[in-house]
Amino acid sequence: MMKKIKLKPISKEAIGSALERAVRYRLLNDPWQAESICHDILSADPDNQEAIRTLILSITDQFGSKFRNRLNQVMDLTIKIKDPYQRSYCSGIIFERNATTVLKKAIPRANYIAYEYLIEAMEWYEKAEKLRPEKNDDCILRWNACARMIDQYKLEPAPKEEGIQPFLDV
Repeated sequence: MMKKIKLKPISKEAIGSALERAVRYRLLNDPWQAESICHDILSADPDNQEAIRTLILSITDQFGSKFRNRLNQVMDLTIKIKDPYQRSYCSGIIFERNATTVLKKAIPRANYIAYEYLIEAMEWYEKAEKLRPEKNDDCILRWNACARMIDQYKLEPAPKEEGIQPFLDV
């Protein structure tokens, strides 16, 4: 049995530059590296709100990759976000990105599943809209994007068939 390698901690003084590096890795389309950095930051400062949000985005950047979808794990992270607006907004992002992943996979009943995820995202964005800071319409922009995706792909709810439910565990 292989021995687990002990991770080295980062200093609290390095958190600012580590956050910048995590964002940079996301922009370079290396979300796994960004996720790793966020875990290091959260080991040093478990309540770091920017690291939590960046970690959520890094994980959702990986939806649809060779890693299995980690919807439950990433939703559990939203509980740690203190600001109710940010919590609602990030929850919307998670469901929206999950819908996009489902559509790309083209699995059976994908349109129905994606529709359900987009509706869930839109509900989160509506919650965020009620809490948004002045002059911040980000949640409205995301809500509109979801509505356009539903229209563009002609998504609709699954027909009410006895015993058949869209499986939402993709």
